[in-house]
Amino acid sequence: MTSNEDRQFPDALNAAMAVRFDYAGGDGVDFEPFAAFLSADETTDWFRAWTRNGELNGDDFRVFGQDGSGGYAAFWLVRPGRELAEQLVVFLGSEGETGVVACNLGAFLWLLADGFGPREAAASHEPDWTPHPNRELTAIAEQFTLDRPETAVSVIGQATREFPDFDDFIMELCR
Repeated sequence: MTSNEDRQFPDALNAAMAVRFDYAGGDGVDFEPFAAFLSADETTDWFRAWTRNGELNGDDFRVFGQDGSGGYAAFWLVRPGRELAEQLVVFLGSEGETGVVACNLGAFLWLLADGFGPREAAASHEPDWTPHPNRELTAIAEQFTLDRPETAVSVIGQATREFPDFDDFIMELCR
C-alpha cells in the first residue's frame, strides 16, 4: 500500500535511475532521473502549476524524473491498496502532453531497456528517431522482473488500452 509519507525509491527503480541516459544530441533518450522522489510539497506545487488548479494536491503522484523541457515522469497512484511498483507510470509534459507509459514498474523497466524514456513513450513517434536498446537496463529488467521481456510498443499499448482516458481525466482537472 502506498502512502503520502512513502517517498523511497523501490530497489528496481533505484537501480534503473542510476543508469546514465544519453540524449545523444536528440537521437537518444530525453530523460533526467532524480536521485529521489520530489517531496509532497514540491509535487503539490508542480501539479497545481501544471493544472492551474490551486485546489488540487499532488498526493496521487510520485515524481522521479524529467525530460529536458521539464516534463515529469511519475507513478500515478490510481490503484488503491497496491504497492508503488504496481502503480502506473505516467508522463506529464511541459507543454501539456500526457500519457500512461507503463502499467507498472516492471513494464517500465522493459520500456527503458528497449530504448524509450517516458517522453518518447508518451509522444507520437518521430519518424527520424530510432530507439537504441540498452544492455545495462535490460540486465536490470531481467534482475527485477519475473515477466518475459517486453517491447516498448507492447508496454505502451497495454498501458494505453488499460487507461485510455488518462488525458481526459487530467484535462478535466485543469483550469
